[in-house]
Amino acid sequence: MKFFLLSALCLSALSFSAVLFTSAPSTHMASDQSHSYLGFDRNIYPGDASLPILRKSFFFVSYWLSPPPGEKRNTWKGKRELLRSQGLGFLLLYRGPDSRELKSETAAARKGTQNATAAAASAKEEGFAAGAIIFLDIEEGGRLPATYHTFLRAWSDELKHRGFLPGVYCSGMPVSEEPGVTITTAEDIRSHAATRETVIWVYNDACPPSPGCTFSENPPAPSESGIESAAVWQFAQSPRRKEYTARCPAKYAPDGNCYAPGDTTHKWFLDVNSASSSDPSGGAK
Repeated sequence: MKFFLLSALCLSALSFSAVLFTSAPSTHMASDQSHSYLGFDRNIYPGDASLPILRKSFFFVSYWLSPPPGEKRNTWKGKRELLRSQGLGFLLLYRGPDSRELKSETAAARKGTQNATAAAASAKEEGFAAGAIIFLDIEEGGRLPATYHTFLRAWSDELKHRGFLPGVYCSGMPVSEEPGVTITTAEDIRSHAATRETVIWVYNDACPPSPGCTFSENPPAPSESGIESAAVWQFAQSPRRKEYTARCPAKYAPDGNCYAPGDTTHKWFLDVNSASSSDPSGGAK
């Protein structure tokens, strides 16, 4: 994923590293509630041939229900059963709007309802059951404008009405608003009553707290992202952002991207996540 700016706020890019796995994630690990689980996200589907390699390192994968940012088509469409057959869990994603698209409170509410309706319809079409969490991809950081919170209220209400649960993918990186005052998008969303129950997936690739480009058998818990309530943490991005990753202990590939340990030919650059569940959206049910 790519991240843009809200006001003068700096945001994102992705990284990873290398601690080799030699076997596929085990069922025993997936049932251990004290364990954190490793997953990846990527805008473009990596191809069927990648799955036997990637599943050796990862428990779950992102799954777009809309075209990702910057794309006109969704290459993940129709891949649920194949991914599920490989034993992978899911992070369901739907592209959110830029704040400049939300011209008024009325327009924001209407768009929130429309997007939730479309996301739920896409999830059902792809075979995901009611009760799954759908994460709205928010590409802006810092404090969101009032119209975006109006959008999120409508998004949340309509998703619940259609049998799904609301989540957001957003920044967990502190942004200075004034001397001594910082805010993260995750905290801003959590502070609004209508979205307090929304499941949070944060990105924060700054080292620390990010471990950098690493593939650990027990990755850091999402709460170590700096957002205690986070259910998922994207701690590495491709390509790396040098201004945030200079202190990362692990190495990136020479091209600045991160690749799975088994991807020796560097075919699939990825973003790396940890989660408190091996199936964060509940999409494998």
